[in-house]
Amino acid sequence: MEKKQAQKKKITNANGFIAALDQSGGSTPKALNLYGIETSSWIDETEMFNLVHQMRSRIIKSVSFSGDKILGAILFEQTMERKVEDLHTADFLWEKKKIVPFLKVDKGLEEISGGMQFMKPIIDLEDLLAKASSFGIFGTKMRSVVHTADFAGIAEIVFQQFDVGRRILDSNLIPIIEPEIDIHCSEKTEAESILKGCLLEELGQLDSQEVILKLTLPEDKDFYRELISHPRVMRVVALSGGYPRDEANRRLFNQKAMIASFSRALTEGLSVNLSEESFNDVLSQSIESIFRASVA
Repeated sequence: MEKKQAQKKKITNANGFIAALDQSGGSTPKALNLYGIETSSWIDETEMFNLVHQMRSRIIKSVSFSGDKILGAILFEQTMERKVEDLHTADFLWEKKKIVPFLKVDKGLEEISGGMQFMKPIIDLEDLLAKASSFGIFGTKMRSVVHTADFAGIAEIVFQQFDVGRRILDSNLIPIIEPEIDIHCSEKTEAESILKGCLLEELGQLDSQEVILKLTLPEDKDFYRELISHPRVMRVVALSGGYPRDEANRRLFNQKAMIASFSRALTEGLSVNLSEESFNDVLSQSIESIFRASVA
């Protein structure tokens, strides 16, 4: 309980951002390719996941990757189950780095229907949440995607997120609610307005629980301020959504008290072929730029 309170205090009050290291089976090949490891480098999924764990371990163990500027890290289930040095990943993050561990719990996305991509059913959710607690996980993350500014569709996306979120809260974990708006949405501003209204509606139905919201960087300055100040919201974090790091940081500078939770933008420029010194330098510069944007 004491650890949970310390972790909650850090996520709620400290300066910094949340690192997203949660690429799953579908996105792992692209992450490895960007890191300089070609698809021909592995024969099967086991070898692929071994390679991506080596990449993630290298990031996590880097002297640049510390709790001074990084509040939390979102992990894939296999990353949670594996070890960094002699500790399970979540324990290494908290005990060695003072970084709060989260777990991606969604099983991927359904095909686009009506301009929306809902989460696939999470059939084993309660078992997964129990496992997460046993590995020292603080909270979870789950993603849906909005492609059009359709009120009914967005309301249904948000309902699904909060429906699963309540089950996560019942397991004494903190859900990161992530209804992403595709950055290529032609009605992005309108979709953001609808999404904000739907989120406020669902937040109003929570009792004393708190959630974290992970949202696409909006078009208008300080657009999500009502969500950031909401008593049921622990933190509002931004996904990079495919924006290059410089563009994501520029947009984040316009959102007071919104912090980053970047994945591709965080690891941009990292390569398997870099020396440890160069690797740490590139990662340090990335972390510093995202940190500055998050505390602006």
